[in-house]
Parts: sequence; C-alpha cells; structure tokens
Amino acid sequence: MRISFKGDYALKTILDLSVNSKKGLVRIGEIAKRQDVPLKYLEQILLLLKGAGYVSSKRGPAGGYYLAKKPSEITVGEIIRLTEGYTSPISCVSKSCYVKCNDELRCPFRPLWTDIRDMINDVVDKVTFADMCERKEKLEKKNIVNYEI
Repeated sequence: MRISFKGDYALKTILDLSVNSKKGLVRIGEIAKRQDVPLKYLEQILLLLKGAGYVSSKRGPAGGYYLAKKPSEITVGEIIRLTEGYTSPISCVSKSCYVKCNDELRCPFRPLWTDIRDMINDVVDKVTFADMCERKEKLEKKNIVNYEI
C-alpha cells in the first residue's frame, strides 16, 4: 500500500477537524496552514470528504468546516480507501480494485500478498480518528517534556 499526497492530506485534514471539533467551525486557511497543505489542493480534498459525508460546511464570513461524524465513527481505513481506492499491496488480492492475474493459481507470492492485505486492513480498520487524537496528544506531551530537559 502506498499513500499519495491526496491520501496524506485527507488524513491530516480529518485529524485536524477531529482535534479542533470542540472549537466549532474551522476555516480552510487554518487547516492549510497547520497541516502545510496547498489551499487549492485542500479545497479539492474537502470537496471529496464532503461528498463522501465525512465533512460538512457552513458558508459566510463566520463559516468553515466541521466533521459530519464523530471522530470515533471514522476509521483511518475509510479515508485511505476513499482517497487511494485500495489497501492491498497488489491488485490481484484487492477486495475493492481486483484485477485478475494470469499466474494467480500458481503464484507463490499470492498468499503473502493476501496476508499483508489482511494485516493492513486489520490495523487501519480498527484505528479511529478519536484514537489518532489521543496519539497526537500523547506525542505533544512527550515532546514538551523533551524540550524542557
């Protein structure tokens, strides 16, 4: 599995909105600056996330973006599949983007690729953005302590 800039930015955007969900609406410029995402590209990502029902927005001077679901209801796997289309290391074992291979029945690597696909899915489908918020908070606390030493 490979995560493109699109996938990386979408994951960072959902995390940013998750972290800032208690503040209410979040402006696109704030997300772009915090996550170092080009504004024009972020607009496209937010449209994709909005179209898929993960993000909502409010127009106007006091407008912005917010999560349409709770962070605990969104998994990393969902966002990866939305942006990348698959989590398999190779298309012949993909559940969503399967492409038949002529060597499928006699390929000694196929069971390995299947195991890798299943292990990836087992992780990304269990990790929610609420979990990611906790991880981020722990890392920030750890880094603060390190700076004080």
